Order: sequence, then structure tokens, then C-alpha cells
Amino acid sequence: MVSKTDIREALTIEWPVIDVRSPGEFKKGHIPGAVNIPLFSDDERAAVGTTYKKRSPEEAKKLGYTFVTPKLEHFITESSKVAPDKKVVVHCWRGGQRSQAFAQHLSENGFSDVRVVEGGYKAFRNHVLNSLAKTANLKILGGYTGSGKTYILHELERLGKQVIDLEGLANHKGSAFGGIGQGAQPTTEQFENNLYSEWSKLDLTQPIWVEDESMKIGKNKIPLPLFNQMREAPLYFIDIPKEERAGHLVEEYAGCDDRSLAESIHKISERLGGLKERNAIEELDQENYYEVALITLHYYDKSYLRGMKQRDRENVVKIPLPTVDHHKNALELEKLLQA
Repeated sequence: MVSKTDIREALTIEWPVIDVRSPGEFKKGHIPGAVNIPLFSDDERAAVGTTYKKRSPEEAKKLGYTFVTPKLEHFITESSKVAPDKKVVVHCWRGGQRSQAFAQHLSENGFSDVRVVEGGYKAFRNHVLNSLAKTANLKILGGYTGSGKTYILHELERLGKQVIDLEGLANHKGSAFGGIGQGAQPTTEQFENNLYSEWSKLDLTQPIWVEDESMKIGKNKIPLPLFNQMREAPLYFIDIPKEERAGHLVEEYAGCDDRSLAESIHKISERLGGLKERNAIEELDQENYYEVALITLHYYDKSYLRGMKQRDRENVVKIPLPTVDHHKNALELEKLLQA
């Protein structure tokens, strides 16, 4: 049986999801957890599209059948692996011919319930962006570089608090050094999809802790409505001595290759200044990592202060803390909110 479903139902019934778009479309962005069983390869999709535009829809349809027919058994085999219970959600870009044809083929070959997403992946994207624009009870964790904010978020999560780790989702630590030791970042579209996947699990009326970020985390962008909310939300600024933070950065980047560190220093050379850049590189050559951290913090502290001045002062709560002790600092924040 083939039936239609809207995106909200598709996301709640918890059936396997098959995305029949081309690999390139899937790579750009997809529903988290969906499995790609493409009807066409990227080249085949391009050929069908070209034929549609330059010749006719009928010729494009014939060409599509030529590409698809040898794969029919493959579609059943792969779909059975994804959905052994024979119940599955299928979608393409807009819920059109690709997903309808794929779903009908499954239904005719043993699948008991196949649901096609109305509006397809495009409907999902609209749902994502609308959801991320909803008003939420955000609590922003701020602090100078090296304060261990991400670790504090994880401690708060262990304490049962609602948390969104934007840097974890972006696979980047948010600075010129933030890509060191990390894997490839998702596309911005996939970053938004993954963010929605976490966002949808939260109670937006209850406090949600998020780290203070620039709009861009590496190459990923925070959706503008959410970023604006973050800027207007209360900022809890943990103020930890520079020396403590420098020590934490040494631990954070221990084991990183010096070449990557030098490249990151060069990225901030204009704002760091020529003399400080040379000093940092000289200290790096001598493996004086603590001194390198102190020099770079001079730039990052000034940069963060500039950003904080753009906030409403009444929305900033300054919290002096003596050390980078993630668990203790999380407990301090918890006490502050309970007071």
C-alpha cells in the first residue's frame, strides 16, 4: 500500500526513511538518519534534466526508465536491508515522480506500507527553518577563549539540563584554531538539519544552555533567527584568569602538530600584529606552548570584549571563577539559576 504523509507525521512515526535523490543532493543535506538509495546517479539526473529542458518531458521520462530499469532488483534488495519490516517512508526533492515511482515499486514487491512525504525534502527544509525560528528559553554561556565552555555544557547536560552543543554539531571549535584535530565539517544545510534533530527533542519553554558564538562556526552559519535570539538572551559570562585559560589551551591542543598551529597563528596575524605573530611563532619553535597561548589570548580576549559590548549590559551576568574546573563551574552556574 502506498499513501501520502506530511513531514510532521513522517518524523514522528519512527520508520526507516529512504531518500531517493541523487548522491550529490543527499550529500548537500538530508534528513538525519535517512538512507540514500538514489534513483539516479548525479550524471544520470543531469542527463534527464537536460533532456527535459532541451527536448521534451516525454523524452526525459523515457531516458529515466532506461537508467532505472536495470536497478529495479537492487532497489528492492537495498530497501529490504533498510526496512526489514517492510514499512518505510520514501521521499525525493518535492514528493514528485521519483519518490512516487520508487514507492510503487516497493509496494508491488512485498512492502506492506510505503508512505511518500508530501512536499519531499523541500517540506522538511521548510519545517527545519520554521522550527529553528521558534522562541526558546535560551541561556547563553559566555567567557573568554580557553574557559572550557563546551566542557561545561557537557557537565550541565550530565546534571540534567537542556543543552545544544553548536560546536559539536559543526565539528569545529569556533576559532582560527577550531578546525585543528577535527574532521570535515558538514555543509551549512546539514548543520541546520542536525541542529533541528537535537532542537526538536527539547522543551522550548524550559532553559536551554547554548555557548556564545559568532554567527559562523568555521564554515557553518547559525540560522539568523536563532542567532538573533542568542544575542538577545541572558549571557552568563564566566571570568577565569588568563593564566588558567592558557594552561587549559595547552592541554586542549596537546598533541596537535606545530605546522597546524603555525597556520592558525598566521590566520589571525593582521589583528594579532606583526610583532606578536613573530613572538608566537618563535615560542612555538621552542615548544613553549604556554607562551603561545598567552600571546594568542591577547587577541581573542580583545575580540570577545568587542562582541560583548554589543549586548545589552542588563542581560550580562558576570561570574568570576578561579580555575578551569568544568564540573565545579557547571555546579556554580546551576546554583546561580536556582538562587
